[in-house]
Amino acid sequence: MSDSAVRKYKINECLLKRSIDHHRVAIRKIPNYMGISLNTLHNYRNILFNDPQDIPHEIVVLFEQLFELQPGGLLNKPIRGKTLDDLINSELPQKGK
Repeated sequence: MSDSAVRKYKINECLLKRSIDHHRVAIRKIPNYMGISLNTLHNYRNILFNDPQDIPHEIVVLFEQLFELQPGGLLNKPIRGKTLDDLINSELPQKGK
């Protein structure tokens, strides 16, 4: 995997903003804090933009808090959806037609 490959999450970007000493300490402490293995942390860091894998929501929230990001700020791709009113007011496909 290339270091220039676009990742789904900004974990590497956030870690690389730190000094090398802080980066090393963070890599050691984050898995314990989140209750995941070091290997899982590395897997999360390496999820590519178009990969179907995702990080569980609670872990994403913890990353956003650790890196002082706004909710949704860990993602490198925006998620666009309808509001509930849009969904309710839209035409739904008829079954059997």
